Amino acid sequence: MAKNLVLMVMIFAVLLLTVIVYLLRKRKIPVKYALVWLFAVLVIVLITVTPNLMYSLANLLGFELLSNMILSMFIGILLFLTLVLTVMVANQKKKTTLLIQELSILKKEVEDKK
Repeated sequence: MAKNLVLMVMIFAVLLLTVIVYLLRKRKIPVKYALVWLFAVLVIVLITVTPNLMYSLANLLGFELLSNMILSMFIGILLFLTLVLTVMVANQKKKTTLLIQELSILKKEVEDKK
């Protein structure tokens, strides 16, 4: 990989890591969401740090250019993040629905006692 590309990707990873830590410290995101993003940063750093392994893997998987494999991996990471976050949103929706139902039942019980 070109040194400029490695430098840019490492700067991006450090910035992303800084943002994640900042959001965690300010309690803007819970740890379980941050872990998903930290995993993505780890993958990005591993791809950047081990270019020889990446060239070997690209040849093994049939990619002609390393950049094609890296782009495919980033797309895969984004799809994975989207899937994980979709599952988390779906779980939150279930919890919200359950909370609304329980609140409605309690409200009905209170009204019936009056």
